[in-house]
Amino acid sequence: EPCRAVCSQAPCCGKLYACRLCHDGAEGHRLDRFRVSEVQCARCRLLQKAQQRCEGCHSLFGEYYCGICHLFDRDKQQYHCAECGICRCVRGGRAPPRPAPGREGPAPPDAFLLRIGPKEDFFHCSKCNLCLSLSLRGKHKCIENVSRQDCPICLEDIHTSRVGAHVLPCGHLLHRTCYEDMLKEGYRCPLCMHSALDMTRYWRQLDDEVAQTPMPTEYQNMMVEILCNDCNARSTVQFHLLGMKCKNCDSYNTAQDGKCRLSLEEQ
Repeated sequence: EPCRAVCSQAPCCGKLYACRLCHDGAEGHRLDRFRVSEVQCARCRLLQKAQQRCEGCHSLFGEYYCGICHLFDRDKQQYHCAECGICRCVRGGRAPPRPAPGREGPAPPDAFLLRIGPKEDFFHCSKCNLCLSLSLRGKHKCIENVSRQDCPICLEDIHTSRVGAHVLPCGHLLHRTCYEDMLKEGYRCPLCMHSALDMTRYWRQLDDEVAQTPMPTEYQNMMVEILCNDCNARSTVQFHLLGMKCKNCDSYNTAQDGKCRLSLEEQ
C-alpha cells in the first residue's frame, strides 16, 4: 500500500499521484521514479522538494523513504540495493500449495521463496543479479541476469514486480503466484522441464505402482531410450505406461528420445 500522506509529481506529465502504479494505470505511460523531484503534502498541499517530512506542517510522509527511488512507505524493513537499482521490501507470502493429486511431493523449503528484508538476512548474487536469502549462498544454481527475464508463465516483469519471486532448483524464477498456479497442473519448470520441487517421495510411490502394474504381453520385453529432464542422462530402460525411471538419478521426469526400441530378445 502506498503512503497516502504525500503525492509525487510525475516528471513526464506534471500530474500528482499517490504512487507510480496509479500513474501508470491512468496515464498509459510509465512514471520514472528516479526523476521525481517534487512532492505535494496531502495535509497542507504544499508543493516541495522530495523529502521524508513536510517542510510546511512537518507531517511525516513515510516511515521509510528512499531518496533514490523516491519511495514512501510504512517500515517493512526495506532497503535500497545499489546492485539491483531499486528498493527491496518484505514480500508477504504463504506456503505454496501441494501439487495436484497424483503429483504429490514435499513442499519446497521456504529458502526458495524470495522474500526481501531485512537487509542483513540477504545478499546480492552478482551473477543472478538479484538479492537472495543468506540460506541460498553457495546453494543455488546461478543463471546470469535471471531476474531481468520475464516470468515464463505470465510473461510479466519479475525484477520490479510487487509480487514476490520463487527461485526454482534449476535457477529459473517465477512469480510466487504463478508458481502456485503451476503446481496445480504440473511439477516441472516451464523453461527447462527440470522438476520444480523435490519429487523423491512421489518417485518412490511410482516405483510401487509400476511394480504392481504389469504391462500387456506385447510390451513386457520392450526397451526404450530415455532422456532425464532432471540430470540430463540418457539410459535404456524397460518401457512402462506409468513412467520410465532414469538409471542415473532415479527420477521419473523423463522423456523418450525417439532413437529406438529394442526387445530384450534382440539385445
